[in-house]
Parts: sequence; C-alpha cells; structure tokens
Amino acid sequence: MSERVVIAGASGFIGRYLAEHYRASGSTVLLVGRDGADARWDDPAALRRAVTGADLLINLAGKSVNCRYGDANRAEIFRSRVETTRALREAVAASDAPPPVWFNASTATIYRHAVDRPMTESTGELGAGFSVNVARAWEAELFEGELAGTRRVALRMAIVLGDGSALVPLIRLARSGLGGPQLDGRWFATTARRNAGTFHEFRARGGRQRFSWVHVRDVLGAIEFLRERPELDGPVNIAAPTPVDNRTLMATLRRVLGVPFGLPATRWMLELGSAAIRTETELVLKSRWVVPERLLAAGYVFAYPELEPALRDIVAERELLHPQTSR
Repeated sequence: MSERVVIAGASGFIGRYLAEHYRASGSTVLLVGRDGADARWDDPAALRRAVTGADLLINLAGKSVNCRYGDANRAEIFRSRVETTRALREAVAASDAPPPVWFNASTATIYRHAVDRPMTESTGELGAGFSVNVARAWEAELFEGELAGTRRVALRMAIVLGDGSALVPLIRLARSGLGGPQLDGRWFATTARRNAGTFHEFRARGGRQRFSWVHVRDVLGAIEFLRERPELDGPVNIAAPTPVDNRTLMATLRRVLGVPFGLPATRWMLELGSAAIRTETELVLKSRWVVPERLLAAGYVFAYPELEPALRDIVAERELLHPQTSR
C-alpha cells in the first residue's frame, strides 16, 4: 500500500516540486487549497478526512511576499499563513489517525538583519517589523496546544532556489546588463510605513548584505532526513551551510550566465523600481545570515552546499525546460 502525503498550498514552485517527487515515488498525494484541490480550506470535514491516515503532512500555504505591503496585502499575507495553519492544526487534533509528522513552512526572515554573525536555531536573535511579526505568529499557531500523535517541525526556509523561484527575476536582470550588486543607502520613511513595520533601515554597505539560500532539492532532502529522526522537532533552519553576500551572489550569477558585467542598482533605483513592479526592497536589502545548525549537527549532507553548482544546475534545467524563455 502506497503512503499518503498531504500537501497544503502546493500551487507554488516548491509545492509543485514536492508533489511531483512524491507522485513519481508512488505515493498518493492529496492537495489542500482552493478550487480543484482534494480538500478546501473552508471545509473542516474534508480537511479532517485528508489528514486522517496520512503518513506525511506538509503545509506551504501563504500569499507571496513579492508584493507591496499595503494594508490589504499585509492582512492577506498574515491571514493566509496563520488561518491555514490553524485550520490544519484543528483538523489534526480532530483526527483519530493523525499524521505522525507535520512540516509547516516558516521563514528565515524571522531572524534580525544580521551583518555581524550568523543566526542559528540556538543563538539566533529574532528581529522586528511586519515580516518578523508574521513569522512569529505563524510558528506560534503551528505549536499551539497539544497534538500527542503528531511531531511538528517549522521549516525556517532561506530563499529557495529553483525553476520558478526568486532567482528568475535576477537572471533577467543579469542578462539585461543590470546584474550588479543591489546597494543599500539612505531613504526617507513615511510615518505609515514605520508604523506598519515595513520600512527597511539602511545598515549594510556596498552590497554586503548576506544572502542565505537553499536549493529546492535540499528542501526535499531535509524533509526526508527529518522524517527519519523523531527526536528533531520545533524550528529547523533550511538553508545551505555557505551563505554569501549580495555582491557575491550577483557576480556568481553573471559568471554562470556568461555575462561579463552588470550595472549596480542603488537604493533610490531600487525604491523606484520596486514601487513600479509592486514589490518591496526588503526582499533584496535585508541581510539574512542563517546557517543550518540543527541539520548539520544531525548529519544531513547537502546536495548543493555551494552556490555556484546550485545556480548552474538551475540555469541548465531552465534552458532545458524553457529554451525559448530562459534567455
């Protein structure tokens, strides 16, 4: 009898990658989401049936943070994470055969802007602001109450690299000659943005903000590794052991793409550009310096511990799958 895997929020590239893997391995995969899913978020009975008897539960649900943080988007970013996690927790609690392990997405953005030292699960310091508040509430909802039969793991994921990830716009920038470092600087703050916790404070100079990342194959690898280790629960950093800085990221990407130069982008360019394309500068200017202390201590071996081989694998896959659009 094949195992049953329940994946909630599988519409993103990580969810699609995991669903394809488990289906290819012979698992029965049930999806939780909106229209077309096996169970909808607004149907508690269907959610309970989906998780009952499941061997594995993975929740990746949440509105993309690649948007402007206005009132409506902030509310939906928060709701789409916290309420879906609550719905699954209530379904698991009501089940008479709950899944033995539940992996719930979280984010490495929960840590503070770090340029002085790496953030680990044991020594990392949580940050402040809107994104951190969302992450705190997300994890608090996951670990609320007792679930005697289910181990819960919060996947504090760094920027996940793969076909369809945040890497795609960076590839386009590099190919157009704009693939230099993204340089922080001073910028004016409105009272509304400060009160909402969405204003990025200038701290890292010269493109030296840290970039923590992980190949999507290692997201899957970490999940499978953690499944076999019942002693590991709680928050786990899902990040490659060799973070780089933004300047190194862009230089490595240009080398992989064969682009000889890249013009840098200063803070004012980034602010105007992000407003034009409806996103936030925090996504490229916050220094995320995160290392996977618990995974490494438990013996996990990364498929892609170094950035350049990871980028070469993803670029080659994109050129194979999308030959007309990858350039």
